[in-house]
Amino acid sequence: MATRYSHPPDEGHDGVFLWDHLEDVTERVRYVVPSDARTPAGEPMRDVVETLAYVHDFGKATTHFQQYLGVQSGTPPDERYRYHAPVGAFTAYYALDARGYDAETCLAGFVAVGKHHGALPDIAKYVFDRSHRRENVSPSDWNTDEKRQVIVAKQLENIDDHVPDLASEIIQKATAGNGSWEAFCEGFLELLGEIESTVAATGTGPGVDRGSLSASCYALVLECWGSLVLADKTSAASASRASELSEDAYAAEQPSLERLDEYIGDLEADACADPEGTRSERLNHYRSRAQSTVLENAESFADDGGGVATITLPTGMGKTLAGLSAALSIRNRTGGERIVYALPFTSIIDQVVDEAQDIYETDTAGRLLTAHHHLAETTIRDVNEGDVDKADLHDDVAGMLAESWRAGLTVTTFVQLFESLAGPANKQSMKVPALRNSVIVLDEPQSLPLDWWKLVPRLVTMLTERYDATVIAMTATQPQLFDSAVELVDEPTAYFEATERVRYRLDQSTERYIDEQDGAKSYDDAVTELLETLEGGDATLAVCNTIDSARKLTELVAQRSPGLVDIGEIYADELEAVGDPEAVDPAAVAKRAEAAGDLSILHLSTRLRPVDRLTLIETAKELTGRGHPFLTISTQLVEAGVDISFDRVYRDLAPIDSIVQAAGRCNRSFERDRGEVTVWWLEAPEEQERTPAEAVYNRGVSLLPVAARTLESVRGDGEFLEETAVAKDAVEKYYEALHREKNVGKETYASYVDEARADELENLSLIDQRNAIDVVVCRTDEERAAVDAIENAVDRYEFDEVNRRMDDLRTRQVSVPFYSADSKEARELGDLPPIHPEADVRYVDPSRPEFADFFDPTTGFVVPDNTVERRFL
Repeated sequence: MATRYSHPPDEGHDGVFLWDHLEDVTERVRYVVPSDARTPAGEPMRDVVETLAYVHDFGKATTHFQQYLGVQSGTPPDERYRYHAPVGAFTAYYALDARGYDAETCLAGFVAVGKHHGALPDIAKYVFDRSHRRENVSPSDWNTDEKRQVIVAKQLENIDDHVPDLASEIIQKATAGNGSWEAFCEGFLELLGEIESTVAATGTGPGVDRGSLSASCYALVLECWGSLVLADKTSAASASRASELSEDAYAAEQPSLERLDEYIGDLEADACADPEGTRSERLNHYRSRAQSTVLENAESFADDGGGVATITLPTGMGKTLAGLSAALSIRNRTGGERIVYALPFTSIIDQVVDEAQDIYETDTAGRLLTAHHHLAETTIRDVNEGDVDKADLHDDVAGMLAESWRAGLTVTTFVQLFESLAGPANKQSMKVPALRNSVIVLDEPQSLPLDWWKLVPRLVTMLTERYDATVIAMTATQPQLFDSAVELVDEPTAYFEATERVRYRLDQSTERYIDEQDGAKSYDDAVTELLETLEGGDATLAVCNTIDSARKLTELVAQRSPGLVDIGEIYADELEAVGDPEAVDPAAVAKRAEAAGDLSILHLSTRLRPVDRLTLIETAKELTGRGHPFLTISTQLVEAGVDISFDRVYRDLAPIDSIVQAAGRCNRSFERDRGEVTVWWLEAPEEQERTPAEAVYNRGVSLLPVAARTLESVRGDGEFLEETAVAKDAVEKYYEALHREKNVGKETYASYVDEARADELENLSLIDQRNAIDVVVCRTDEERAAVDAIENAVDRYEFDEVNRRMDDLRTRQVSVPFYSADSKEARELGDLPPIHPEADVRYVDPSRPEFADFFDPTTGFVVPDNTVERRFL
């Protein structure tokens, strides 16, 4: 049998023979796809993907591809003759059809193999275009797809001329003896018509009938494709052969429910839980009660078949531990392997990860726990010393396995989860196999963009019905996204009433908005109130709707009260002394701030580098724990999961859920009988026509009028609104109104799933796709040296070193949006030097005079000479 390579010898490594690669990928499929997984037609999913694995690189058997690899002499007559995926796609359809699989399963295999190096397309159109053939057409009139079919036919002829024995063996394996190489070659032209007929419209003229595909087609293609891509990529990245494979490379180490129970038991043992005792004791009682009832109901829910559940609890009731307990219990009862815990923001992932590390005494580099988001180093290292030299665990494969969510518990973002289901990129698709029979926790689902509010339920239905997954949505402010969801908390209202810790006050500016939507509060008046509150000894938080609004409020406070200690400047001094932001001790910063004065100010926004922001938040926790009065002025980034407790909170007008989330930072630990949350409506900063609230929340769907009417509906006769009236009653009324009056969510997004329009899904994003430039801010000698090292590595063509160092700098960069490419701000940012010629990332060094105006230690990255464009961001 003639030698054929799938991957050529390279840099001292032996090449990989095609047959060995096909068998290796097939073996890996057995570790990726569970034996009990089924297609919509009830066929064994593992057998289907194994069939695809045997043929996915079949087109590499041509002399043309071997010439492309450089292992045979000669040049292909046409560059397209080296493309191997189309040959594999037609072979996949034939093999699955020969095995008697459902027509839609055959189509799924056709697409999965055809696109195993690309992104998923409009599935019906792709199948039609690749198989449609006109009769009696001269070669000069062939369209692109017809030419492609001729090329495929000639590739098959080339394989038959040179390696017919190899072809026969591959087809024999792929079809499980139900087909033959001869039959495939002889029937190729008829096969085109058969494939076309499955998606061709009837009636006048050729066309595509998307209605011919079932509602589960997209999910089937996605799983076939993702499983094949994962097995193929990890095989290609590894030098191992099937005989050296270990199933452990793809297995999860499962976090145990027993260990979590012990951890919770230790917490409860240290806290008196008495329903008739002090307020703290009553709170502990309700936490314990919530934990036990959620766990009990989760068991019943799993036994009844699972699906979608909700956990609705107020802030401070231990939702994280309750959600993990429920997920572990459900996993145990359903026989699943993995839990995926998804949150809206990277800024709060670390808190969940840290708690999981404490519970299980582990890190994020093993098979038990993975943290996956764009700022994390995501990898799996084998914990057994005897296995560290195995090829499956070298850097490339270790990263792939972690980013494919093979660990027992993956903590990630909504972006990573839902964009891996909605038209994922090729690499993103590798997560999909891990979702089968998994338990997925959605923490704070109300943070999902409104446009996705119809798509997300459709994707969740796909997960529960096609992947046998279980989904738990937990928050204090349930957005009513999921029909027929089972609530795991008995009588949620009782917990809201038992844990009331704040009262709400509507500022006169908010009253004016409710009455006439006119008369916003001036910044001068806001500053006066904030300073009076601070000077009264209260730790105070003001949450603004835009970066510019927060910056203006900070600047005016500093001007009016120059004696305030600036915590950002204290941090800057400590950073200069230590030389490493990750080595700065928040307690040391807090201690210096206390020593410097009686009152302090802290600014928080996304213009501060992530690494600095985390330390400043920890410093704020230290200061509140010490009882030091300080004022924090922040954007919405503090609203979800930031565990700081303030005496007073001021929130610029916003949707009800955002107001309630901000209130979760007030009197968090019951330091007083009631904290106070003031809702005011701040005016527009200079040169802006709309207030920050209107600019952010009245784009597209106008949310503020609904929020204002809802607040009015729950307002009693007194000055204050009670917490349960806002956090429970108003939230429910607000979401009911959104669904009823605004019909939030784009129906077309959900229809893309039903019509298998992966191309349209790929264009969607959970992140607001504004123009932006990423800028690394170098504040230390080590960071400046890293930029120099990147430039040197580029000069040496050491791009692995470049990528590693760029990853290390992710937490040192900020993303700065701009409105148009010809704006003054875009020009200012575009003039900043790139880290290296091929990078889209710029850098500034505030220690150098030419960059000094681009950075402020209090408010972070600044674009000099403020423009109108920037003020709206």
